[in-house]
Amino acid sequence: MDTPKIFESEYRFCLILWREEPINSTALAKICAKELGWSRTTTYTVIKRLSDRGVVKNENATVTSLVTKEQVQLAQMDELVEKTFEGSLPSFIAALGRREELTEEQIAEIRRIIGR
Repeated sequence: MDTPKIFESEYRFCLILWREEPINSTALAKICAKELGWSRTTTYTVIKRLSDRGVVKNENATVTSLVTKEQVQLAQMDELVEKTFEGSLPSFIAALGRREELTEEQIAEIRRIIGR
């Protein structure tokens, strides 16, 4: 199954959900009001929209995610690599390396990950 597209504001919502789940929709709306400045109806609209796309489940007023943070991040990275770097992961990594000075720890972590 492909990971559904999640837009920026939806991603910020999902960060809260992943941290708090499972959570009652009323409690989630209160957190979204505090952290995102959303009204209750905005939160319920986003829950409905993400539910329709298979990102979250709202059952008996309890909201849980159907996709993980890692799945969403990988899908977004794949989209970025495809659109911006013509599908070339080495080009993406080379650009990232030129963009910022990596510490020895970061280089070691990247080598560890690639070595999998």
